[in-house]
Parts: sequence; C-alpha cells; structure tokens
Amino acid sequence: MFFAWLLYKLVFEFIIPVYRSTKAVRKQMNDIQQHMRQQYEEQQSAHNYGQGQSSQGQAPKPPKRDDYIDFEEIK
Repeated sequence: MFFAWLLYKLVFEFIIPVYRSTKAVRKQMNDIQQHMRQQYEEQQSAHNYGQGQSSQGQAPKPPKRDDYIDFEEIK
C-alpha cells in the first residue's frame, strides 16, 4: 500500500507537472521563434523595398558611373 501511494505521489506531483511545464516552455519557444522569423522577413522585405526592389522580383538598377571614385595607390 505504501508503494502504491508513493507511486501515485511521484506520478501526479512530479512527472505530470514536469511534463506540462516542459510542454509549455516548448510552446513558448516555438512562438518566440515564429515571432522572430516574422520580424526577420519583414525587415528583409523592408530592406529590399528600400533598395528599389519590389515584391515582383525586378532587379535593382545598376549604379551610375558618377558614383564611383577612382582608386590610386599611394606609396
């Protein structure tokens, strides 16, 4: 009878609460990862939009020749 009580206490006061808390932590971690992934995708789409790329996949225009400065090595 003592061992049945001990087994009952072990299962219902230790194993089940640990299982539930582990499940809750995993769910929270998945939610956080999903949120971070959404932020990253939004940031990437905003970054691409800022560079002249559209969601239709058009390539950005090449920079003008005036934008470059000639490099001269100094010795």
